[in-house]
Amino acid sequence: MIHPNTEIRFISDEVGYGVVAKELIPKGTITWVLDKFDREFTPDQYEALEPIYKNILETYAYKNNLGNLVLCWDNGRFVNHSFNANCLTTAYNFELAVRDIHPGEQLTDDYGYLNIDTPFRGIDEGTRRKIVYPDDLLKYHKSWDKKLIKAFKYISKVKQPLIGLLDEEIWQLAVQIEKGGKEMESILKNYHYKV
Repeated sequence: MIHPNTEIRFISDEVGYGVVAKELIPKGTITWVLDKFDREFTPDQYEALEPIYKNILETYAYKNNLGNLVLCWDNGRFVNHSFNANCLTTAYNFELAVRDIHPGEQLTDDYGYLNIDTPFRGIDEGTRRKIVYPDDLLKYHKSWDKKLIKAFKYISKVKQPLIGLLDEEIWQLAVQIEKGGKEMESILKNYHYKV
């Protein structure tokens, strides 16, 4: 489930629609949680689908570390890619704002950690990276982990509207990571190793 203080807006002809903050979402805020309504498709289930449904999954789903496609039921499926993403996924089935997200600003992910199958050229944002590759998680997990560790330092200090979707055990672990009592598991846990 995507953060409730967001909405879908048309961004541009090139990008299409995106998820935009309606009010300030501070660094350390949980911006998305894998919830009970999100649907997971195994590779066999995907292969059994008609082309129209495969196309929807190819457009809106991400691949988890098991190689299954996960389709968000809500507006979370409209979060766009950015090489300067303001949200990053964690090893715990939730995403964090890694910097303050201001009203009117898009919530963005780096699709490099979503186990894509085919490289694609992103919109030029003036970054060194121009193309998203299937193995970006192997290349960039350390820099993403550094951003996540900094964001975890605020997790209990900011309002968390999605906290009710987390298992209590995961929330307590997040607080222990914030306080330095537990080591954060790397975002690399999300990588799907193809056999």
